[in-house]
Amino acid sequence: MEKIKVLLVDDHAVVRAGYKILLSNIENISVVAETNTGEEAITLSGKHNPDVIVMDLSLPGMSGIEAIRTIVKDNNDIKVLVFTMHEEVIFVERALQAGAIGYMTKSTDPKMLSEAISQVAQGKKYLDDELKQKMTYEHEKSRDSDALLSDLSAREFQIFCLLAEGLNTTEISKQLNISYKTAANYSTQIKSKLNASTVADIARIAIRTNIIKA
Repeated sequence: MEKIKVLLVDDHAVVRAGYKILLSNIENISVVAETNTGEEAITLSGKHNPDVIVMDLSLPGMSGIEAIRTIVKDNNDIKVLVFTMHEEVIFVERALQAGAIGYMTKSTDPKMLSEAISQVAQGKKYLDDELKQKMTYEHEKSRDSDALLSDLSAREFQIFCLLAEGLNTTEISKQLNISYKTAANYSTQIKSKLNASTVADIARIAIRTNIIKA
């Protein structure tokens, strides 16, 4: 039996170790590499040509969504399964638009990970039942707000989320390994696109779209 080659991308070493232990007991899956950044995920995907990448979205530097878009553009034979803590519909939609074909949250039973990998490796879309129900329920409710956020690029959306969480420009520049000026420019662009004057306005939009809880 030819094994499914998997690349693990998560910024927590302990989490990756847990994935590896879990998947090591699955005879048709082989973890060929792992990393904690989107930038290295791009490099390793070219080096190892994995069948499936298990990708978190919250990464230092390049976001998981940006990495997905780049990897799939370079090689659409690589299938991406998002495995993340983000349960909000807009993150699911953004990841699928970027090129992922599977999405599951870390609140899902970990035993489902191997099944999701196997399904995605065959080119089949994978969403757990809870996410499917949530997407159906929230689609109409948040349609207008989601349309507003659709104007943001992947990087702008990443910084929008950080602003909504209360991070200032200095903290964002350090977390994403970008200059203060670059972070400030992105902040200005985001506010302009969303017609927001303050960080409080950003937070209100984030609450409306269920990105953060009130």
